[in-house]
Amino acid sequence: MDPLLPDDPQSLGSYRLLGRIGAGGMGRVYLARSAGGRTVAVKVVRPDLAQDAGFRGRFRQEVEIARAVSGRYTAPVVDADTDAALPWLATAFVLGPSLTEVVDGYGALPEHSVRALGAGLAAALTEIHSVGLVHRDLKPSNVLMAADGPRVIDFGIARAVDGDRMTQTGVVVGSPGYIPPEQALGQQVGTAGDIFALGAVLAYAATGHTAYTDTTPAAVLYQVVHGEPDLTGVPEQLHGLLAACLHREPGQRPTPQQVLETLAPQGTGAVFANWLPGTVASTIATHAARILDLETPEHGTPAVAGPGTPATPTPAPAGAQDGFGTAPTFVLSGTPKAGAAPTGGGAPTGGAGATVADVPGAAAVPSRRRFFGLAAGAAVGVAAVGGAGLWAFGGKDKGRGHGAGAAGGAGGGDGKVPGGVDREKFRTPPPGTAPQVLWHRTVETDSISSDQPLLAHNGLLLISGDPLVARHAVTGRAEWTRKGIASPGAPLIFATGRLFLVSTEYDGDVIALDPDTGKEAWRSRLGGDLKVEHILSADEERLYVIASVRTENIRDNLTAIAAINIRTGKVDWRKPRDKGTQDYDLEGVAADGRLVYTDGRRNVTVRDTATGRQLWTQKIGDDIAWRPAVHAKRIFLGGDRLRSVHLDTGKADWSLSSGGRRSFYQPMAVGGVLYAADHSGGVWAVDPVRGKKLWLCEEPGARRAPTEFVLVGGTLYGASYDDEGGIFALDPKTGTLRWHYNDNTENMEQWHVAASGRRLLVTHGDEVYGLPAV
Repeated sequence: MDPLLPDDPQSLGSYRLLGRIGAGGMGRVYLARSAGGRTVAVKVVRPDLAQDAGFRGRFRQEVEIARAVSGRYTAPVVDADTDAALPWLATAFVLGPSLTEVVDGYGALPEHSVRALGAGLAAALTEIHSVGLVHRDLKPSNVLMAADGPRVIDFGIARAVDGDRMTQTGVVVGSPGYIPPEQALGQQVGTAGDIFALGAVLAYAATGHTAYTDTTPAAVLYQVVHGEPDLTGVPEQLHGLLAACLHREPGQRPTPQQVLETLAPQGTGAVFANWLPGTVASTIATHAARILDLETPEHGTPAVAGPGTPATPTPAPAGAQDGFGTAPTFVLSGTPKAGAAPTGGGAPTGGAGATVADVPGAAAVPSRRRFFGLAAGAAVGVAAVGGAGLWAFGGKDKGRGHGAGAAGGAGGGDGKVPGGVDREKFRTPPPGTAPQVLWHRTVETDSISSDQPLLAHNGLLLISGDPLVARHAVTGRAEWTRKGIASPGAPLIFATGRLFLVSTEYDGDVIALDPDTGKEAWRSRLGGDLKVEHILSADEERLYVIASVRTENIRDNLTAIAAINIRTGKVDWRKPRDKGTQDYDLEGVAADGRLVYTDGRRNVTVRDTATGRQLWTQKIGDDIAWRPAVHAKRIFLGGDRLRSVHLDTGKADWSLSSGGRRSFYQPMAVGGVLYAADHSGGVWAVDPVRGKKLWLCEEPGARRAPTEFVLVGGTLYGASYDDEGGIFALDPKTGTLRWHYNDNTENMEQWHVAASGRRLLVTHGDEVYGLPAV
């Protein structure tokens, strides 16, 4: 977000402006807040256009069109003054990225997400068509992904069915690949045209590519009129519906109501529970809290967060959309945060959506706890027309992109392109054939910690070790290096856009680095009698640490578990360690308001993250510490049987036999599914709620099965604990092995995998690789 300039207004109507978030041919878009705390996007017409009576009339017409539409899945105008000296309209601010940005950052959506998306968009079109309008420009960038469902935005070129709204004719308006054949031919477009666009949007969401692809817009339009859609990769259960939506004849396409009934027979009430991939949902919540913490600026200064709150990242340049410019881009990282719940966490669930208007914020900056309380109890559903988002999610806007010069493999240019959007299309290898390595780096022997997971963020790969190095995901080259900053075996704890590490200066502090630069951005400076020894986990409010308690007699030194407030750097709470547990060999995760940690003495312990109160502890774990898998208010355990216990009580939930096979490794929850390897060399997919086996893949074999998983698009990738395995690509629906990669170095170290966009980032001992996610 840019600061207000001297020629910018300080306020419009009852809204105090916070900063500029977009600009285009028709005017500027500001982030603003009302006296009551409502956060909005305000679109303001340029002074010269405001003097044009014809334009002022068209703007008034646009406002009337937008106001005519209201509903849960559209973006209502909340205020406007079309007669002001500078006409403006205000829309509720959306806490969510566009569909384009989600797919660019994470790849294609899983089927359940596509179904929910389609149901929401069909409901939105029902609302739009019910007032006699046709959207005419439904496309991925006009779909915002909020926590409680999608929002359709930009009715700037919407048109009344009776033709009275818009007078310009004979012009093809819209986006090639998403406009129907009749619109491409300049013919009259009715509501069926929006259904064609809906089909194209869902095909893009399901596959990561457009249904109509060619080299020029004119060629794409020709394909729309004369060719057939490319639905390769669309889930079988959705193929028929999408093909019907993309039928050349408008009369053969389904209605919005028919689409809605097909995708959500019971209505949309339940389909948006955990509808977003967990990493998307958690990152939305992270940055939403920062938006709510913005304070009203003085003239000419940027909006700032409250004391101790990280500054809002500078957004990517806004491009033209409806003349005002799109909102700055969300940039998404394709991997879960280190120390956070696995990918399957999902979006907040609940009933009626709470909007930013429900959260006070002008005079008293809202607390993160207040925001996340709302997010946990009800879906956060706010929307905007034009100027939709504000902040960057990690960063392809930094130019670490993905494209030019990079596809040829190692060394082929630095891969930096303006905007940094990953537009590469890697060739899918024949079945059973591993893809070619894109790049390969060998690091100094024993300089990295081979037992710690990887962190991919903002187009960078970070690997625990000394020196701590951030590598370019496209080329493998070092972006920055910090010697002596990370202790041996330090986990990479990522939260609130920063990387947290125990200080190596033996002062007991915790430091945070900016992962883009490697520079120190925060320090706890605890003082007193606590010395942090190990970071267990983090959430958006606190770091959870193991600390030694200094006493006069060094022999009496004890350990405590404590929570450090990220905003203040001070201790929120501290509790004595449990008797009979290990001091330092612990692993933990914070999820659903609970801190879950394990040690090498079979202890599993759960505490309340807000107070530190111990809810329960049981000896149900393993003889080595392991990072707990937490999903759907459950903790999952390996061993002779795969087990689930309730997060809050520790009571047994379900248990699954290995069916005569050897015991299970510790499982991972990814994309709403529980995956676990067994010591016989198989990989299991299990319903985490019912404990039912979905499939068993026996192909990896003994000492080869992957134990660490990441889901990219329509493929599950796994990394083996043992050298003999490697990287496996599996069909997440059936468990069918697609390909297997091993570097044959026989270095006996564990494999790790992470994802950045459409690339896999892999380590095997001292070897680091980039592979295409195909």
